[in-house]
Amino acid sequence: MHHPRSVLGGDVHTLLQDIRYSFRQLRNHPGFALTAVLSLALGIGATVSVFSVIYGVIMHPYSYADLNRLVTLSYSDPYGNFWNAWITGPQLRELQQAHAVESIAAWNEWNLTVTGHDVPEDVAAYTNTSDTFPTLGVSPLLGRNLGPSDSPEGQEPQPVVMLNYRFWQRHFSSDSTVIGKTLELVHKKYTIVGVTRPHFTWGWDADVYLPQKLTNDQALQFGVVIKLRPGITQAAANAELQPLMERFAKETPTHFPPKFKVDVRELSYWTVHQLGGTLYLLFAAVAMLLAIGCGNVSILLMARGTARQHEFAVRSAVGASGSRIVRQLLTESLMLSLTGAGLGILLAYRILALIVAWLPRNFFPSDTDFSVNPPVLLFCVGLAMLTGVLFGLFPALQMARPEIGQVMQSSTKKAAGSVRGKRVHSTLIAGQIALTLLLMTAAGAAVNGFLSMMRVNLGYDPHNVISIGIPIHENTYTNWTARMNYYEQLRAKIAELPDIVSTGISTNATPPSSGDEQRFELLGKAPNPSIEGQTARLNYIDPGYFRTLNIPLLQGRMWTHTETAHSALLAIVNETFAKRFYPAGDMLGHSVEVPTQKNEPPYTLTVPGADSWMQIIGVVRDSLNDGLDKPVKPAIYMPYGTVMWMHTQILIRSRTDPQSILHSIRQQVTRVDPDQQVNGEVDSLETWIRNEPEWARGRLISVLFAAFSILALVLAAVGLYSVVSYSVAQRTNEFGIRMALGASKTDVLKIVLASAGASIGLGIALGFAVSFGLNRLIARWVESSNHNPLLILGAAAVLLAVAILACVAPARRASSVDPMTALRCE
Repeated sequence: MHHPRSVLGGDVHTLLQDIRYSFRQLRNHPGFALTAVLSLALGIGATVSVFSVIYGVIMHPYSYADLNRLVTLSYSDPYGNFWNAWITGPQLRELQQAHAVESIAAWNEWNLTVTGHDVPEDVAAYTNTSDTFPTLGVSPLLGRNLGPSDSPEGQEPQPVVMLNYRFWQRHFSSDSTVIGKTLELVHKKYTIVGVTRPHFTWGWDADVYLPQKLTNDQALQFGVVIKLRPGITQAAANAELQPLMERFAKETPTHFPPKFKVDVRELSYWTVHQLGGTLYLLFAAVAMLLAIGCGNVSILLMARGTARQHEFAVRSAVGASGSRIVRQLLTESLMLSLTGAGLGILLAYRILALIVAWLPRNFFPSDTDFSVNPPVLLFCVGLAMLTGVLFGLFPALQMARPEIGQVMQSSTKKAAGSVRGKRVHSTLIAGQIALTLLLMTAAGAAVNGFLSMMRVNLGYDPHNVISIGIPIHENTYTNWTARMNYYEQLRAKIAELPDIVSTGISTNATPPSSGDEQRFELLGKAPNPSIEGQTARLNYIDPGYFRTLNIPLLQGRMWTHTETAHSALLAIVNETFAKRFYPAGDMLGHSVEVPTQKNEPPYTLTVPGADSWMQIIGVVRDSLNDGLDKPVKPAIYMPYGTVMWMHTQILIRSRTDPQSILHSIRQQVTRVDPDQQVNGEVDSLETWIRNEPEWARGRLISVLFAAFSILALVLAAVGLYSVVSYSVAQRTNEFGIRMALGASKTDVLKIVLASAGASIGLGIALGFAVSFGLNRLIARWVESSNHNPLLILGAAAVLLAVAILACVAPARRASSVDPMTALRCE
């Protein structure tokens, strides 16, 4: 009776014997097994998790049909600035007739309130034109999508609503019978017609979707995603749409910059622009970590295989075939590889969750699908197995037919080792050290840059200050006086709370990224021909803003209560504005004009004369207004009633943690208007700082690079220790003879360190070359870093110290060899 045969020629029973024997060998050498398994697991886990983030954020963030044909309507200026275009209803109808356009997904966004309950709930609503969901081509989870029948031309939209998957889970507890039920939004009932699929990223953080009709209202604007016709390139679309958009700019000049060109981009452009460099840099780091881990396993397998030459010589002497020995070693190496790969998969899930939690917010949809990527997982597991096979096979082939007599006559503790094996060891060690030095250099630059960002002078005090967002509903507070009084009532009511120190209205001025970039003119000065040369950040505030943020007045005066209440045409500027445009310090009394401040009721309400000359009455200290890593831009502060939108913010400084009084703040808001809600997410200004993309990127890359470089340093030290230990075991008899002939322990110690010194020196030299070559690139990609060669020197010094420590233990063991014992064994 024949037994089933395995690929290597042994039967199943023999294969099981090999597995059991391999398990005993690994159990008897736990240090070797644990080091090899962890080396692979860390490399695989880190690589798979980082690539999964890249896949989810950059490569496949959207699940729409024909994604390669979907582009955002956008434009850029000669100075590299980039904006998404917003156009009116009539302009949208014209755009739909363009040859390059197959269909359009257009939207607007509102904050609405779920009413009909004890406490109003804030929801983010996206209103969509009739072709939006057909353009995206994604089927719903339940019910149907919104379509043309829900917003027929010339009629009011139907009272229907589609729920986002997360909102359906949270508000309706995943009720599968929700279709046909009603949802009350601002006291109006809507019939639920559908629920989106999980990870449906349209609208980013949208809770509900409503139909929107196109009107002739010039104040109502829409964001636009275009589905290009098949075969139409982005360049061709730009060329066709340029004259059309230039005509739109003449119709609504306040909606466009002075000079622009149409520049349609893929949907993920902004995310790639903000996070692409950071994520690719992290992927390069984990790829190096995986290479170091595989190199470590290779070194361990070769060293252990060579050290077991006597064992396999004995087995060969008693009749074991060469293929049998090869199979046994490959079984052990594959067990290590598969165990390391399995542990790496588990680590990938944990590391992925950690990275996602630390990614910058608001630069990718919250519904993005972050899951372990199967192709890269298979690649890493295959690489681990290939490493086990190749470097398990290398010593196996050497020992398949050993010189039995020579090996049997030598000590059981002596390993012969070949010149080729030593060269492979040296090459692997040098490569590990070079990659480790490069990783440490990048980590040093990342940590140094992040620490510099943490020490930046903000120009304001964010401690115990919170920002409350107040959106108002459509068709409410539609005239200037009503809206002005409403905002002031909200601020005054909040200020009544006993724990409140001060309050201030900050329509668009919450730092560290504050204000709207607009062109302006100075009375008596010719306009600067450079678009960027004469722009400033416009901020609409009240005097309490400066008190709340502890921003001091340097010259002039603040607005009086009466001036603020009537939004007098008086402006305050920051230091940068004063120094740039009035270097002699005589800016007080001069006038500034912002011609784009136009009245567009009911969405934008302006005080009469908002687009005329405003007198400069004061100068305040600079505070960051363009992020944490850029210089302060010129800023103009105006009374908040100068321009009022359908939302505002109120800054609140409290004596205690502001989050502890948030419920009381919400109650004060509802006392002014029972239907008024506060934005769902309310954060302190310290959280605003942490949510800045450069801060979040800097924290992410500095922590992960530091962790990866420490792991690489440990793995490189373990690999070096293994090679030096192997070399010491190989040369035990030589050291015994040297000491018997009069060599001191110090001489032996120097010999061992010198033998490892060549690999260490070569690795550091290679690392220096690569690190210096890439230093400028690393400094450009790492947040707030700079070109600092001292970082490379410091990293090299740390690496050299660790390498010496890794060599000391086996070197001291070599110097303690008893000459008589070594000679007796020989």
